[in-house]
Amino acid sequence: MEFGVVLQTDPPAWRVVDLAVQAEKLGFTYGWTFDSHVLWQEPYVIYSQMLSATKRMIVGPMVTNPGSRNWTVTASHFATLNDMFGNRTVCGIGRGDSAMRVLGHTPAKLSTLAESMKVIKGLVEGREVTYNGTQQQFPWSKGGEIDIMMAAYGPKALHLCGSETDGVILQLADPVICEWMIAAVRRAAEEAGRDPDALKICVAAPAYVGDDIEHQRDQVRWFGGMVGNHVADLVDRYGESSAIPQALTDYIKGRQGYDYAEHGKSNSTHVDFVPDEIIDRFCILGNEATHVARLQELEALGVDQFAIYLMHDQKDETLNAYGQRIIPAL
Repeated sequence: MEFGVVLQTDPPAWRVVDLAVQAEKLGFTYGWTFDSHVLWQEPYVIYSQMLSATKRMIVGPMVTNPGSRNWTVTASHFATLNDMFGNRTVCGIGRGDSAMRVLGHTPAKLSTLAESMKVIKGLVEGREVTYNGTQQQFPWSKGGEIDIMMAAYGPKALHLCGSETDGVILQLADPVICEWMIAAVRRAAEEAGRDPDALKICVAAPAYVGDDIEHQRDQVRWFGGMVGNHVADLVDRYGESSAIPQALTDYIKGRQGYDYAEHGKSNSTHVDFVPDEIIDRFCILGNEATHVARLQELEALGVDQFAIYLMHDQKDETLNAYGQRIIPAL
């Protein structure tokens, strides 16, 4: 299993770069950031500095979307960074949540997402693609490689991951729900004639190492609120009685809304509807042995990477605990 760290691009940007450098020294191989350019600073500018300051780390958004950026601009970003630093980027992508809704847009349709992923991957890897009825290719590109990792929760999105992408990002660390999602992705890959074992499986969730569980829960309760946005969309689309596990949908019944001004913040004031049980299932909290045990469960399901959402008051301490003891234990 590989390990990644997910950062918000809060100012100062150099703090993001410093955390990436620290993470690489501790054994993390992926450096991810949010991509919501109104709520936080522009990530692609910071990626160049992250790549320059590290030697091997693979860098990219968790996640970008096809609505707030032109697809060809996104592809040019990645192709340029790969040319400069040697195929060290990854494209995490989804329909769009905060980046789109803050601008007054709705998340993209899956059909749009599917088309955008083909355009982005094709251009980055030096191929000619069809975009907006025109044929496009980067004349300056020598070609490269990039994995397209799609974030998904619902059946149709998971099917798209399995049939067309390089891998899936599962934004919660509940083994029961992850098992259902991974099975859906692999089934779609088989139906599409692809090798299901070749798909990369990334689980992303907050991790906080320590003994004060109550404090840890309060610091990461925001995550249950963020996941609740996506779950609410699923309930609207599929209804409460569907193939989606009730373990994923039941907890949002007390949800009253969402304030994007507090998106991803440990001091969120509108996530009281998220019960402790959900925090314990979706996140990894507690002492180091508890973390190792949960990670072993996920690894047994076929998870290739665990990416820590590092949004709480013990960033350095959690990174150090993972690098010095938890990653070596695995």
